[in-house]
Amino acid sequence: MSTRFTIAERAWHAWITPVGPDTGTPAQIEAYESSVWPDSPYFRLLAWHPAALSTRTDLDRAIFLGRPGLARGERELAATVASRYNGCELCASVHARFTATFTTREADVIRLLEEGVDTELDERWRAIADAATALTASPPRFAAHHVVRLREVGLSPADIQDVVEAAAFFAWANRLMMSLGEPAAPDASDQEAIANQRAADRSAAQERARASAAPAA
Repeated sequence: MSTRFTIAERAWHAWITPVGPDTGTPAQIEAYESSVWPDSPYFRLLAWHPAALSTRTDLDRAIFLGRPGLARGERELAATVASRYNGCELCASVHARFTATFTTREADVIRLLEEGVDTELDERWRAIADAATALTASPPRFAAHHVVRLREVGLSPADIQDVVEAAAFFAWANRLMMSLGEPAAPDASDQEAIANQRAADRSAAQERARASAAPAA
């Protein structure tokens, strides 16, 4: 059982000095201020290339935020599996919390973090986890039998595309983050970045509450 992976908040510290309000150009500051976590050292580091960060932000929001398709919780599950397989502690913790919020299956999510991607899951989550793991390990490992299994457990072709996009995005994003810094237990220097995480958690809880209150289609 791993103790590295947790649903609790984690921090991340950069090995290269991030962009800041006193050092960034207007384009760099605009790029990190419009990112998903404006006070995160990770996104401020990526702001050294503002066009790349802005594209990353647009892609992240297009894949995960409110829209039709696979339920948000299962898109977050694919991201959690990719992050757990890659060993990205921060991304695993963030997307595990989102998965738990949107699916209300916190015990399953914690077991996935502690025991790894091969832990016991129900058939639908097993199919999503197997597909996400294969894509993360190496795209050619994702094969026809993964698609067949996802269809058997009820996913539509559009849902499967959502699984592929969520897993592929974090298979890449984890590796970039892990090559530019390291995870850490939060301390006083991480207060603003942690505040960004908490705001995202509150937004997820509100989105979940709105979805629960909405009349069935």
